[in-house]
Amino acid sequence: MTDDQIHSGMAALSICEVLLLALNDAGVLEEKEIINILTDAAETHEIAAAAADDVINHKATAALIRRIITGGNSVRRP
Repeated sequence: MTDDQIHSGMAALSICEVLLLALNDAGVLEEKEIINILTDAAETHEIAAAAADDVINHKATAALIRRIITGGNSVRRP
């Protein structure tokens, strides 16, 4: 993976976190709904890992999303 790809992934994650927080702050999504969205994303990567050539990256992505769910986001939730 190139540095550009790593940086793009980090930027995308940060943007998504901020958007989910903003949707929660605005009352558009409750925290439970956000957790469901993240859970769906993790499950999608877990399923893709079973059928993809890129198993390691899909499993790592699912694990990262699950850590966000259990540990909070990098912006506000401790």
